[in-house]
Amino acid sequence: MQRELPNIKPNHNPMNHYLTLTKHLAKREITVRYKQSFLGLFWVVLNPFFQMLIMSFVFSYVFRIGMTGVAYPIFLYVGLLPWVFFTSSITSSMGALVEGAGLLKKIYFPREILLLSTILAKVFDMSLSLIVLLGMMWFYQVPLTWHALLFIPIFAMQMVFVMGIGMILSVLNLFYRDIQYLVSLMLTLLFYLTPVLYQVESFPERYRWIFKINPMSVFINAYRQVLLAHDVPKWESIAIGLAVTVIIFVVGYRFFKKAEGTFADVV
Repeated sequence: MQRELPNIKPNHNPMNHYLTLTKHLAKREITVRYKQSFLGLFWVVLNPFFQMLIMSFVFSYVFRIGMTGVAYPIFLYVGLLPWVFFTSSITSSMGALVEGAGLLKKIYFPREILLLSTILAKVFDMSLSLIVLLGMMWFYQVPLTWHALLFIPIFAMQMVFVMGIGMILSVLNLFYRDIQYLVSLMLTLLFYLTPVLYQVESFPERYRWIFKINPMSVFINAYRQVLLAHDVPKWESIAIGLAVTVIIFVVGYRFFKKAEGTFADVV
């Protein structure tokens, strides 16, 4: 799908021009995706919700995984939302340069805008799913406390992490199109090494270091801590997650900008 050049009035401030372009591309990403869909935006909500229902049944009644202090469906849903945002953002941003080939050849703009607009479209999807989460919290009588406000900085950190990985993978996918198959495999493996379905405490203690160096584990545990446990995240884990996020973003940004000059020649 080739992105169209938006009709943007000339502006002496390039930052305003880039912001307008970002908003246009993000809006177009959302509109085109569901334009010919019968249920439209409801798919955004239905996807993680039905995943939650199926997994809740399987792991609650078949494998009999139990939770302490919170119902398993809402425990699972709080883990699924950031995971779905992560995987969908990675998958979409990986192809952002290929799909934006038309823009790359027409005008100059910071190429990372293509990735940012894609991720912002996924933020919109996430916001719709949060409405369902609020309904589930009401149903399971999980109160909202001031700790829920910490969701915002945690999510901001996850966005930076996703953007860093997206910049690396989008460049690799532009030059080597089969990278998407490797990423799909890696995401499947990472899913089982991330506590989406289970508590970290269910793992033997000698293996829990895996979750400390996995930023997605840090994010999901932090979301559950502030939304379900009504507590602040473990600062040691957050510090490790923040360090990994900054490193990934800096490496990704430098890698992206170094290869940026060749994008128009490759697409």
